[in-house]
Amino acid sequence: MATVKQIQFRLRLAKKTLTKVNKELAATKARVKKLEAQLKKTKAAEKTVKAKTKKAPAKKKKVAKKKAPAKKKRVAKKK
Repeated sequence: MATVKQIQFRLRLAKKTLTKVNKELAATKARVKKLEAQLKKTKAAEKTVKAKTKKAPAKKKKVAKKKAPAKKKRVAKKK
């Protein structure tokens, strides 16, 4: 069985650990909020850039002209 002093010591250690974790948690939450705000701004900036630089309209493909059918050569008549 643990003594009273040992239990008190462990309790103090647990409380210290808890306060440390809570501080880290608060700092992490703040970092997450900051990064989410940056992400939101960046996405909005990308949308405006994309809107400004619209794609050039697609060029129409030139249709190849059909070749006229070859003319028949006249055959010289025999006399």
